[in-house]
Amino acid sequence: MSEDLKFLDDFILQANQGNLKTSQYAKEFSDLKMKVSFGIGMAARVPWISFLPQGMSTSNGYYPVYLYYRDINLLVLAFGISETFEYGMNWPQEIQDSYPKISSVITNPARYGDSFAFKTYQIKVQNGLVNLIRDEEIIDKRIVLLELTEILNIYKKILDLEVKDEKSVVSSGLFYMEKQLEDFIIENWDSTEFGTKLDLIFEEGSLQSQQYKTDIGSIDILAKDKVSGEYVVIELKKNQTSDDTVGQILRYMGWVKEKLKDVNVRGVIVAGKYDEKLNYARQMIPGLEVYIYEVQFNLREYKK
Repeated sequence: MSEDLKFLDDFILQANQGNLKTSQYAKEFSDLKMKVSFGIGMAARVPWISFLPQGMSTSNGYYPVYLYYRDINLLVLAFGISETFEYGMNWPQEIQDSYPKISSVITNPARYGDSFAFKTYQIKVQNGLVNLIRDEEIIDKRIVLLELTEILNIYKKILDLEVKDEKSVVSSGLFYMEKQLEDFIIENWDSTEFGTKLDLIFEEGSLQSQQYKTDIGSIDILAKDKVSGEYVVIELKKNQTSDDTVGQILRYMGWVKEKLKDVNVRGVIVAGKYDEKLNYARQMIPGLEVYIYEVQFNLREYKK
């Protein structure tokens, strides 16, 4: 077996064991971010491995992805499309016309039916060994690696065209969209100060914390204190914020207090910077904190 694909065998074996930890997996593959998920809080119906550029997330983007439909022992290497948020860009029409949707390959797929199937593999695990099968024949892992490399190269060419297009989402939106800040915090939750104190909210394995729906709007992030179980409303501002933000977060805190029956709900504002008006306002509001985020920008030469 190619060592380059050992992570795939490990992923398939773990998906059938109920272990949700992912810290042992590499964070990068072929100059793309590699994200692995078996679910959070409870096992996902469709575990996945996504391959992402800077500025995209699994919940907001389009990207190559392995989707493991455990109930039918089928692994799909797909031109993936996020289901949580509509990114604003999609796979080129040529891709959409050339490859079938997963919903036409799998009858009533549990999730990701609108993504496009590039390659499919029947999975057979025997004596701790993972075999990928197509047309009733075991596929050489070198072929599997070549197929992964092929879809990643297609993706990189598409991204290169998008970056050169000044009107594209990829070109114009990587560094200043508020949504990018939100996705970054969610994707890296366990590595932030929030992750040490707060838990994200899941229902039946589905993330509820991000853009938490209320009848007065959506809370950017709603979390719960790890110790007390009290709710924490988190509002994000990409640039400078002022005391006008206080009214917004107080409305959501009031909603949580009344609708979710939490009299000790707290609020957190995350911003690039803030002015003195906000500083004075927050001193008068118990349970309101302000965090300043910092971004480091690095350049790295791309080498094939």
